[in-house]
Amino acid sequence: MAPYIFMERNGIHIIDLHKTVAKVDEAAEALKQIAKSGKRILFVATKKQAKQIVAEKAASVNMPYVVERWPGGMLTNFPTIRKAVKKMATIDKLTNDGTFSNLSKREILQISRQRAKLEKNLGSIADLNRLPSALFVIDAMKENIAVREANRLGIPVFAIVDTNTNPNNIDFVIPANDDATKSIEVIVDACCSAIAEGLEERKAEKVETEATNETAPKRLRKKSSKARLDKSDEDAINASKAAAYVKEGEE
Repeated sequence: MAPYIFMERNGIHIIDLHKTVAKVDEAAEALKQIAKSGKRILFVATKKQAKQIVAEKAASVNMPYVVERWPGGMLTNFPTIRKAVKKMATIDKLTNDGTFSNLSKREILQISRQRAKLEKNLGSIADLNRLPSALFVIDAMKENIAVREANRLGIPVFAIVDTNTNPNNIDFVIPANDDATKSIEVIVDACCSAIAEGLEERKAEKVETEATNETAPKRLRKKSSKARLDKSDEDAINASKAAAYVKEGEE
């Protein structure tokens, strides 16, 4: 982290905030482009100071997040995680179709506890049907398992990295204090605002494309009618020429 440190005072390393701002802008632009392309970004923050902030900000831009224990193999063994999520959906289905009424109280209690546990750990990624296109991590050292899994699969990692962490495995380093709630909030807010912009631009482009597709058939119809008109004109000209030729022959 030496390139990002401004100075050392009483054994405490002070991060160069100019570099932090530059790196936040760089990360925000990259996240915006990922969101604009319709891909998903998985937020990871299991430390106490960041849990609520990340959950609120990620939910505001409809992105999946993990704020409880990181389930080992979540990325490298993704199909197994999807099975657990489907199990949660199956329990919900049993609840809705009245199957629970035929079970004993003990069985209902066991299934309800299992459903609550799944909801706590995997509820926030229930709509993540495929591997995320990027990982946004608070405290790369604490979430080292998540970072390693992403590295192994070639998924780009965005991370708030403090002076006690090796940034070599991080694709987009944001040098900052990962223990201060305010620091985390400011950075996550900036990144989520960029994601929101990307989503809005994607939505606008989609509307524009749909409008273009709606007008295209009209243009085609207009062109085809013109083509028919031109053909009829040509037929009329040919008929008049033929009549003149016949008349000339008779004379």
